[in-house]
Amino acid sequence: MHEKIANVTELTHKEWLRLRKTGIGGSDAGAVCGVNPFVSAISVYQDKTTDEIEELDSESMRQGRDLEDYVARRFMEETGKKVRRSNFMYRSQAHPFMLADVDRLVIGEDAGLECKTASAWNEDKWKDGQIPDHYVIQCQHYMAVLGMSRWYIAVAILGRDFKWACIERDDDLIHNLTAIEKDFWDGHVLPKIMPDPDGSAAYDDILQKYFKDVKKEKTIELIGFDEILKRRKELTELQEKLETEKNYIDQKLKLYMGNNEYAVNDRYRISWSGVQKNTIDTKRLKEEKPDIYNEYLKSSEYRRFIVKESA
Repeated sequence: MHEKIANVTELTHKEWLRLRKTGIGGSDAGAVCGVNPFVSAISVYQDKTTDEIEELDSESMRQGRDLEDYVARRFMEETGKKVRRSNFMYRSQAHPFMLADVDRLVIGEDAGLECKTASAWNEDKWKDGQIPDHYVIQCQHYMAVLGMSRWYIAVAILGRDFKWACIERDDDLIHNLTAIEKDFWDGHVLPKIMPDPDGSAAYDDILQKYFKDVKKEKTIELIGFDEILKRRKELTELQEKLETEKNYIDQKLKLYMGNNEYAVNDRYRISWSGVQKNTIDTKRLKEEKPDIYNEYLKSSEYRRFIVKESA
């Protein structure tokens, strides 16, 4: 069972963003499960645990919104089905931390529709009937909240293709998904305990933000990290070896190309182009025009992380 918690047509964008903070939505679900290549679990955690409203936008997001109607119309043309907007945000009554704000509902079916756009660069992710994992999770999340039996997904691959597919309800997957979301909400969001590190840049950013104040000269004992520090050393050495090997390959190619700008074959195209880079001589500027230098000087603080072995 579910309940309607708001008519989204009556909300401002900021009000809609604030309401999304009260639970886990379909677009959050893949990140919480660790399968979203664009958003990490720590980003969802930060969004849900702060009062800060980030009204992020980009050209790709704008195109996604503007083309939603087009994708819905193309789906109806291709399938003969009829869809309508729901205009509501829903909350699961059994699991109140689960929210759903869906693109379309399919008329006469126990189903909904998710509308997507993708660039030509990502066309391979949809080939041969494939659907990116985080979109499958998103659709299963919606079925969990609304109790529906299937969810359609349609994608316009910009300038290239249009595809659609039907995702049937998977109760085992929904059971596991609900458990993961519950653990995330009850174990991290509500008590404000950061989720485990995931290696993402987003996690680095949040660590810098949350622990920016350094207790000067304060030292704690390092306990229980010898094994992962040993592994870190191995990875660093491997990384250096791989970087050297990569540079060796690049140098072989540059030697072969000589003064030529391009080298091509049936599989690869290599460019070694001349690029002009303009930089400011900051040392000279500071010496000759110190007032101008100081006027435009921009300072930033961050914590530098260094690992060294004891002698």
